[in-house]
Amino acid sequence: MISISNLTLQFGKRVLFEDVNLKFLHGNCYGVIGANGAGKSTFLKLLSGDVDPNKGSIALEPGKRMAVLKQDHFEFDEFEVMQTVIMGHKRLWDIMQEKDALYAKPDFSEEDGIKASELEAEFADMEGWNAETDAAELLSNLGVKEDLHYSKMEDISNELKVRILLAQALFGNPDILVLDEPTNDLDIKTISWLEDFLLDFRNTVIVVSHDRHFLDTVCTHVCDIDFGKINLFTGNYSFWYHSSQLALKQRADKNKKMEDKRKELQEFISRFSANAAKSKQATSRRKLLDKMDLEEIKPSTRRYPAIIFEQEREAGNQILHIEGLTKSVDGQVLFKDLNVNVNRGDKIAFISKNSLALTTLFEILNGKEQADAGEFNFGTTITTAYLPNENHEFFQEDISLVDWLRQYAMTEEEKDEVYVRGFLGKMLFSGEEATKSAKVLSGGEKVRCMLSRMMLAKANLLMMDEPTNHLDLESISSLNNSMTDFPGTLLFTSHDHTIVQTAATRIIEFGPNGMIDKLMDYDDYLADKEIQEQVAALYN
Repeated sequence: MISISNLTLQFGKRVLFEDVNLKFLHGNCYGVIGANGAGKSTFLKLLSGDVDPNKGSIALEPGKRMAVLKQDHFEFDEFEVMQTVIMGHKRLWDIMQEKDALYAKPDFSEEDGIKASELEAEFADMEGWNAETDAAELLSNLGVKEDLHYSKMEDISNELKVRILLAQALFGNPDILVLDEPTNDLDIKTISWLEDFLLDFRNTVIVVSHDRHFLDTVCTHVCDIDFGKINLFTGNYSFWYHSSQLALKQRADKNKKMEDKRKELQEFISRFSANAAKSKQATSRRKLLDKMDLEEIKPSTRRYPAIIFEQEREAGNQILHIEGLTKSVDGQVLFKDLNVNVNRGDKIAFISKNSLALTTLFEILNGKEQADAGEFNFGTTITTAYLPNENHEFFQEDISLVDWLRQYAMTEEEKDEVYVRGFLGKMLFSGEEATKSAKVLSGGEKVRCMLSRMMLAKANLLMMDEPTNHLDLESISSLNNSMTDFPGTLLFTSHDHTIVQTAATRIIEFGPNGMIDKLMDYDDYLADKEIQEQVAALYN
């Protein structure tokens, strides 16, 4: 389907890929993974033709159509939503435009009639008469309501534009589907629909995603970008991850033996080099040392942050009580009469179709917003730490990361530079990285700084609003483990299915018509038909 031969791409002296040879075959779904900066998105741009390689070629099987998830949210602002989706099938869209232009001609000729007939035949072969129905179904399944289907794209929110552009890529059964982070800004239930769609999709899919559950569900193969190469593995993400961890352990054991051997050789040389009686033996061992090639066993370029949440003190029995909490914004009810009693050790995933409702609840609990009615009270032993969805306000000053984190320290001991650097180092800001300006951080770096701030607080109640936003797979895995291992109480929202399933012990879903509170894991919650009927009533 797609053949890649001797592909090389470099920017200046930096080589992203070198001599890559791959084949993507019909019917498979390939998950492209790699550390931040490894070149995942660039690789997709190579496939789509948006970037040219320095060397090598990419060959698409003749007659096959590729569809790509667009990243420019403003590209189609002059078009209607329905038109934007249908434009995903370029040939079909061109035929529709050409037909309309012909029929609009005031001097419609016999030659025009023949051309129109040919176009109508091709249009019918492509099932063009079903185009609007198919596009409308995709939009509705992706959460774009019918009353918006004929609105101008310029009047659509960015969150919905992501869904419309995804519908555009999926439209018309493309032969090759190239998706860069398709689950961004989708809620868990829409992601589940997309998983089902791709499971039923019979053609080729090549996808980059930080959603582990999504990759596990849809992928038949993993393309791992590391060391300037792209290696292909059969299986989903978890299979690759566990296999790679096993291989890493094996390498580590082997490296340890070689390092021990090298240390032994170096000690021997140090002791006996000056001894004339053993100088020949020392020389031979030095040669052996020089020939030992530890580079054959390369460590992965991936780096996993050490996210460790500790409690300064254990919480008492009174954690948090919410009673009658109500909030509306611009006449829209976000939640009404919310009643929750949080118990010690609870790990609660808050869920809602309206992400604004979730963020607003957490902002109220952290004193950033005011409720319209109701109240909440934390226990007297409770200390809190909060990871907000939006962190822009925290990174306005042009100060080093050491000084940035120091401002959140409570004691003189915590303000000590070595102490502060220890927390930054756990989040991969070591050495000179810790002196970079807080104003120039990437999205992922900002979240890692905010996690350092949370660790420094040593709170017994953690609140996190979409904590995986902007993080890479390695950071998400570390965060997942820390949330699961945290001995205190945790309140969080997340679109990451794996985190909700593994970290949450309690599910609370709320909408404008009430709430559901269940002490169960997430997969059981989704599988319970009676609960899902109650869920539907929350929003209708």
